[in-house]
Amino acid sequence: MGSRKPAWLEALYVQKFFIACSTHENLKKNEKNVCCLDCCISICPHCVHVHRFHRLLQVRRYVYHDVVSLEDLERLIDCTSIQAYTINSGKVVFIKKRPQNRQFKGSGSYCTSCDRSLQEPFIHCSLGCKVDFVLKHYRDITPFLKICNSLQLGPDFFIPNDNGEYDHMKNKTHHSSITDFDDPVSTCSGSSGSENMSMMCTEFVSRKKRSGLYTCGRSSNKVHSDEDMTSNMSRRKSIPHRSPMC
Repeated sequence: MGSRKPAWLEALYVQKFFIACSTHENLKKNEKNVCCLDCCISICPHCVHVHRFHRLLQVRRYVYHDVVSLEDLERLIDCTSIQAYTINSGKVVFIKKRPQNRQFKGSGSYCTSCDRSLQEPFIHCSLGCKVDFVLKHYRDITPFLKICNSLQLGPDFFIPNDNGEYDHMKNKTHHSSITDFDDPVSTCSGSSGSENMSMMCTEFVSRKKRSGLYTCGRSSNKVHSDEDMTSNMSRRKSIPHRSPMC
């Protein structure tokens, strides 16, 4: 290979990520955040099933720049001397250069390509900076490449199903049970075999009776008939009698 970059490395550097996929422009979650190293193109989550047997590298965003997992990148190329950053307890590496004008010349470490201030002992701020450094000084990047025949996405990567995310969420909500705790019937009928719950329901009904707003509540040891319910709900107080006047 000599001084030439491998095709997947060139694609990782020149492909556009986090733009809408033209093939799935009408679907949600269609941002291109995966690089297929075998096809050398950027793809979205909806395209993953077509490339499922290829080497796939997830691209992330950090301070408006494209980054990749250090763990994944180390399976492809030697990442020694590249400064990594922590995102969600994971190490990531910037893909492209991030030029920075050196304000002053200090004793710290600086990137070999873009003069960005770094922590010691790192001398490269991105993957692109190291590749340029290697090609400039060694003229051959082959010794730094690693053999990687398989590279799959992590278990936390979201892959939409065939029905789409919206249908999936709708079905999930439809089959879930929702309890309204303002409804005494729903609250009391939760566990028919529980004595404590029965006592709570009985006490709740008693309070409703005293307040004049009777609400029927089911308990485990007593079932009201329709006739009793009608009679109780239509019950009115009798006319109060005044004491005789003297």
